[in-house]
Amino acid sequence: MTGRRDHYHDPNAPNANSLVPAAAAIVTDENGRVLLQRRSDSGNWSLPGGAMDIGETLQQCAIREVKEETGIDIEITGLVGIYTDPAHVIAYPDGEVRQEFTITYRAHVVGGSITISDESTDVRFVHPTEFDRLPIHDTVRLRLHHHAEHRDGPYLG
Repeated sequence: MTGRRDHYHDPNAPNANSLVPAAAAIVTDENGRVLLQRRSDSGNWSLPGGAMDIGETLQQCAIREVKEETGIDIEITGLVGIYTDPAHVIAYPDGEVRQEFTITYRAHVVGGSITISDESTDVRFVHPTEFDRLPIHDTVRLRLHHHAEHRDGPYLG
């Protein structure tokens, strides 16, 4: 697999040279399972999401990215947190090294059907008891943990 490489609290990580607002969504079904996609660039299971486009809000970004990456239409229901850890950088093959800047929302399904995109090899709802058996990056695990805590307010970090 080629593509992006996530560095998290890695002393050998390259220095960031960009900062791009992004949005992700923790989409749950009626059984408490979470919509995850297996990324084609890393093989890790991840939340659907991506970079914000000019002319859209972060909520619109999350809705668009979930639709593009999973085929599912969502409605935003809340905010899990704001994730801006400068110790999480993502290196891309073109030389861009992006510092994390992701707003993660809570959402539920309002339509669509699961579809695999060119960014994924699998898309499915995963029960939280399965998370420990799947390759999931630590930063995504942190968001899933914050979601499971049912916090009174969003994570700000």
